[in-house]
Amino acid sequence: MTGRSESRPRHTQDREPGRELRLVSGDVYPDWESVYRDNVAWVYGLMFAKVGNRADAEDLTAEVFMAALRPLRMSASVPEVRGYLRATARTVLAGYWRTRMGREITTIDDDFAGEPTSEPAENTKAVTRAHALLDRLPGRYRRILELRFLQGLSVRDSATDLGVSVANAKVLQYRALQMAARLSEGGAQ
Repeated sequence: MTGRSESRPRHTQDREPGRELRLVSGDVYPDWESVYRDNVAWVYGLMFAKVGNRADAEDLTAEVFMAALRPLRMSASVPEVRGYLRATARTVLAGYWRTRMGREITTIDDDFAGEPTSEPAENTKAVTRAHALLDRLPGRYRRILELRFLQGLSVRDSATDLGVSVANAKVLQYRALQMAARLSEGGAQ
């Protein structure tokens, strides 16, 4: 055929590296590292979309893989492994929201992003509502939530900033989230 180049097809030239579609077969993973490498991006993307900050998303992603390590059969097919990781992610998220808000949120939409965007777009209505809620909290409660969720600091860094122990920072965060949930007229909306 004349006029055709031997380069890649046009539809694959415009894609970003690492974002190619992959065919999921009935094959099995050769080892645990392959399971991790093939699935860590979508698990992290899911967690980031659900919790909204990198520190917690990284912790929850690690928790999903640690929880799946022992019971996961290496003889399971790739789709079965992904299904198991998805179910484990649902359980981990339920525990996360139960300890932070006193609520279990266990739904995971089927149409989640494969990888996180650089940062989520700001929703001005939600930001205004969050700031109004923070303004109603006592000073130390407001500060711990700002450090943890608006600035994305770890519990340890937040504790250092507040001049308290890590254990005290965890208690402050828990109590602040409980109070915020009560003040927000029925919790998260």
